[in-house]
Amino acid sequence: MPDERQLFDEQNPRREAIDAGQDASGHRARLRKRLLTGGEDALADHEVIEFLLMGAVPRRDMKPLARSLIARFGSLAGVLNADANTLQAHPGMGEASAAALKVVAVAVRRLVRQEVRERPVIGSWQALVDYLMVDMADLTHERVRVLYLNARNMLILDDCVADGDVDEAAIHPRKVIHKAMDIGATALILVHNHPSGSAEPSRADIDITNRIAEAGRLLGVTVHDHLIIGRQGHVSLKAKGLI
Repeated sequence: MPDERQLFDEQNPRREAIDAGQDASGHRARLRKRLLTGGEDALADHEVIEFLLMGAVPRRDMKPLARSLIARFGSLAGVLNADANTLQAHPGMGEASAAALKVVAVAVRRLVRQEVRERPVIGSWQALVDYLMVDMADLTHERVRVLYLNARNMLILDDCVADGDVDEAAIHPRKVIHKAMDIGATALILVHNHPSGSAEPSRADIDITNRIAEAGRLLGVTVHDHLIIGRQGHVSLKAKGLI
């Protein structure tokens, strides 16, 4: 009895014989019509994945594979942000299928990044949050970033400082402020994610933020905020009155 990977792997030369292959029910056509006429909520998450996979593997029922991906990675975002090698190794997947999913994540990141870079960050806060949520919410490790801004609050550098815990070893106040001065930044926004999912700040998050803010005040660099990104949303330390 062949295993699931043999039955569904996109590289399997037997797939056309195994698969019903002809889409006799017109399922794909109906899916396309719903996508084009029904708005952004017309397709369920697994159907979005299914539609993307349909382009990579023309003659196969992709619904079981799409459902299995959602079950494994937890959400649409989890699938699209999954590591390419992990996607390829998933039963039923392969290089073409993984590429069909990864290109969407690339396109979304470029779109939201362009919006952030073209307007003052302070005046387009939701675009900034969207950019960070797309890029960081589903990371499985903690990442620290510093967004450096010029006098017009335009982004001049998105600096990935470290992967790891937020402490002075990862994000030293003096180094952060000196970097700002070196590149001509007058303000900055600190960002890191919580892989646990909760975006609530820890005592260490608050302490390191205030140490950097104090160092910035001495040298004329403003710390606008510290954003913490989680799977369920984000928290602004400034909005909480913690800066």
